[in-house]
Amino acid sequence: MNRYQQLAAEIEASIRDGVLRPGDRLPSVRQSCAQRQVSPSTVFQAYYLLEARGLIRARERSGYFVAQGGRLAPPEPEALSQPDNASVQVDVTERVFSVLQASLQQGTVPLGSAFPGPQWFPWHRLARAMVASTRQSAEDRPALDDLTPGHLGLRRQIARRYLADGMPLAVDDLVITNGALEALNLCLAAVTRPGGAVVVESPCFYAALQALERLGLHAIEVPTHPRDGLDLQALEAAIAQYQPQAVWLMTNFQNPLGSLMPATHKQALVELVTRHRLPLVEDDVYGELYFAPQRPLPAKAWDREGWVLHCSSFSKCLAPGWRIGWAAAGRFTAAVARHKLTTSIGSNAPAQAALAQYLEGVGYDKHLRHLRHGLALQRDRMAEAIARHFPAGTRATRPEGGYFLWLELPAGCDAWALYQRALQQGISLAPGAMFSASPAFAHCLRLNYGMAWSPAIDTALQQLGQWCCEMTAPASA
Repeated sequence: MNRYQQLAAEIEASIRDGVLRPGDRLPSVRQSCAQRQVSPSTVFQAYYLLEARGLIRARERSGYFVAQGGRLAPPEPEALSQPDNASVQVDVTERVFSVLQASLQQGTVPLGSAFPGPQWFPWHRLARAMVASTRQSAEDRPALDDLTPGHLGLRRQIARRYLADGMPLAVDDLVITNGALEALNLCLAAVTRPGGAVVVESPCFYAALQALERLGLHAIEVPTHPRDGLDLQALEAAIAQYQPQAVWLMTNFQNPLGSLMPATHKQALVELVTRHRLPLVEDDVYGELYFAPQRPLPAKAWDREGWVLHCSSFSKCLAPGWRIGWAAAGRFTAAVARHKLTTSIGSNAPAQAALAQYLEGVGYDKHLRHLRHGLALQRDRMAEAIARHFPAGTRATRPEGGYFLWLELPAGCDAWALYQRALQQGISLAPGAMFSASPAFAHCLRLNYGMAWSPAIDTALQQLGQWCCEMTAPASA
């Protein structure tokens, strides 16, 4: 946990315990710096984080004050159950497919969805960019230019954003793909062979498990902390024991936990995989959706020898459904490009040109600020509803970005049974069992707070909480 996170946690505890009450003024930035021996930047980041959580409010020329009726939030999970680190065969596709189908049914309250709500995105501006770019590309560029690596203008815009974050990349270091999922699959195919093993997080993004299953690879599950991400000691032990062919993980706002690996851990992670000459496939699709003042860098920022294959897309932050992603695959770029050429050849050319046109303007960062602010408020509303409606003993992660909450239900709650009961009432969920190759997380759920808040969502959470209370009632009787 960073220093500003520690400071924010201490202030939040004081608010929860009633030491600081609604209307109380917080110490000024100068006072906090002197009292706690921290920098102004640390204090500002802590206050911004508490403001995003709805616990404090800024008053012009007056400072920061505890908000009236500060939001409730369930306690965070302390740690998750430890997998046995065995190399296991993956068989999750049917289970995942059934859950995803259910989440896409019309009229369902989509708490189990893996997609953000459409209200967040600048569709009109994107449409104008599509029209303008189509006219321009028809006149200026042959249709087959840059077919496999992708649109040169788009790669240049992506490279500029890497550069702004201190990661200089040449445009030839990038391969445009059909969404991040294709990028991840191409990278995995480029660095593994059937029969080998790949380290994944526990719990992990179910598409990683599906990719392993499809390629005939085994999974080595390594415990992942709800706040700080992958356990590096357990990773090093797994590498020594199993000699995996690759590691696949999410360092920023991991799906499903929402965990954020600290910068020092990312640096140590890159040093570890570099020392073992082990490819690291980094899924960073939520990296732009941070709630703190500054973007957390991916592990790729510490990569000096090209062992990190960094993958991302515009699907989560700008243009869902357009399916435009990319891979910055380091020393494996040529291999990834060859796999791209022999699978899908190229990606949607009009969508690439339109995104390049849009990114040349000045609206993208303004859009991202609006999106982040909205998602932070949505997270707090969902956390408050969970604290109100779910039984005692329920724990929930408190992500600092992305749009997923991970719930750890109390003893007696069966997440799969809850999922089936909810589905009958038109509520979709993502039960914890779909995020592991081994029997685990039977008492856990992933919930999506990326949809526009509505009475239907609040009612659905109230109903879920009531069912959980009924499941736990015999144990407490």
